[in-house]
Amino acid sequence: MIYWAILSTILVIVLLVALVHYRMQIRKNCHQLEVMQKHASNQRLTSEVPYKEINELVRRINDICNHYQEEKIILARNENNLKEAIANLSHDIRTPLTSLDGYVQLLVMSDSAEEKEHYLQIIQNRISSLKELLEELFTYTKMQDQSYELAVVPMDGGQCICETVLAFYEDFEKRGLEPDVNFCEEELPIVANEVALRRVIQNIVKNALVHGMSRIGLTLEKTDGKLHFSCYNDKKPGEVIDVEQIFDRFYKGDKARTSTSTGLGLAIAKGLVERMKGTISAEVKDEMFVLDIYLPLSEKTGNEKERIVEKDH
Repeated sequence: MIYWAILSTILVIVLLVALVHYRMQIRKNCHQLEVMQKHASNQRLTSEVPYKEINELVRRINDICNHYQEEKIILARNENNLKEAIANLSHDIRTPLTSLDGYVQLLVMSDSAEEKEHYLQIIQNRISSLKELLEELFTYTKMQDQSYELAVVPMDGGQCICETVLAFYEDFEKRGLEPDVNFCEEELPIVANEVALRRVIQNIVKNALVHGMSRIGLTLEKTDGKLHFSCYNDKKPGEVIDVEQIFDRFYKGDKARTSTSTGLGLAIAKGLVERMKGTISAEVKDEMFVLDIYLPLSEKTGNEKERIVEKDH
């Protein structure tokens, strides 16, 4: 009996000690939570007891706090991005609208038929630029929707790219440029969206025309079972290009913002290429800015169609 009494006493003491430790730990964690709540502290709960349940609870609460902190950082970043986007959009939209307003007033005040025709032509050009800007904004916004689907079909990627580049013939002439073109003649079958692919090539060539000085080069070849399209142009004197940000929305190497570009062209190109299961990259090599696109080749022919959905990351 004495033996059992001693064991019972020891057990009661152990349980009392454990209970005290539990209560002290809970009080300590409650105080830590109170501090975190009042001061928006990055402090995390700590545990000094060797009890699995308490340690697991502390770990889970810290995980929730870490997740909340990450969400808070993302929210703040998105808010800053939104403010920057609004500022950029305000500038990009206000500029052509202000120009339009000025030319409309000149048109109203003019008594010359020749001047009126001239102003009308300028107004039409400004409206076209504004429509193009809004279309880019619409396309970029649409690609941010994770449920956005891009229908793809088997097609000749080489032919599509050649036709798209050829459409810039007059633009090259106006700039007095003769691009270095090296296109392979073999068929390059891919599974893609023709409208999207044309948009990608257009945005890349336009970027070269806007930022290039005297040299533009275009290559199209088959590399390691992929369609490889490359576009390069020389840089403006003193121009600094951050290739890590080149595909970010609204990024412009022109900090003075004298360019009429929206800064969305390459961001849109990247989104469309990735939805077609391709890759796009940029680099500065020997003072030349180079953009490379790779799209997987396919042996599929006929009218077979596929649909793919790529989620934005």
